[in-house]
Amino acid sequence: METICKTILPEEAGSTVRHILKAELHFSSHAISRLTRAETGILVNGRRARTTQVLRAGDNLVVETGDHAPPKVEIAPGNWPLPIIWEDGHLLVVNKPAGMTAHASNFLPDTPTVAGALAWQRGPNFIFHPVNRLDKGTTGLMVIAKSGYVHDRLRYALHTTQFYREYRAICIGCPSPPSGVIDAPIGRNTASTVARMIRPDGSPAVTHYEVLSQENGLSLLRLLPETGRTHQLRVHMASLGCPLAGDWLYGIEDPALISRPALHSYALRMAHPVTGELLSFTAPVPVDMLRLFQPQLHI
Repeated sequence: METICKTILPEEAGSTVRHILKAELHFSSHAISRLTRAETGILVNGRRARTTQVLRAGDNLVVETGDHAPPKVEIAPGNWPLPIIWEDGHLLVVNKPAGMTAHASNFLPDTPTVAGALAWQRGPNFIFHPVNRLDKGTTGLMVIAKSGYVHDRLRYALHTTQFYREYRAICIGCPSPPSGVIDAPIGRNTASTVARMIRPDGSPAVTHYEVLSQENGLSLLRLLPETGRTHQLRVHMASLGCPLAGDWLYGIEDPALISRPALHSYALRMAHPVTGELLSFTAPVPVDMLRLFQPQLHI
């Protein structure tokens, strides 16, 4: 079980354990409640502590960050390739392939899942906490927390400057102007069970875009989402009249071109929620997108 260790500073003396857990370590009330029921959930100077205990300068507070219960929903393991880019005791970063959903759904019951691949690798009791979810057709970097605590910390950072996300995409045509900001709210399309659309009463959605290259009637894009609405990048590019290549839902299905929406989670940069270390990752653009441009093109 992973832990966080903290030495109480002189200015923190007189604080209760609960105050330090909430104000300094950012545990939720629900997480604190779970910790109090665990034998070694909260230790002060090596002894089990109550949340009401008053701390002194120099006290050593040790708190478990792992989950104390098995998964609520049984995950079916599957022997599906899922490259692990980086891992420590608190989180891991994977390079998700196309055709894989984050977890099982009633709409796609037989589809390979990230949850199932990890259950195969790590055992059925591996608790799955996806941070930045990717659509089935989207490839690339995806962060998975190993505990509810780490998931909460990253979830609050996700749509801020503390969690940088950069995508590569290929669209039909070329947007005009070749760079800009799309600020258009997104909501459900009532004519579809899965589609979204631009609508005035939708949730705020903002995407920065830049054309990096053009070839064969296609444009290579850098996309930077400020928000994280369902299908945001696909909907926003379609709203400019430049849907992503292969996007059957918001553009034209063309398996001869590419069999999925041409979207790739290319780069991530974030502060580690426990250690504070700056983590930075990139994942190469996959072959099915590369082949749409000249082989020597650097993207």
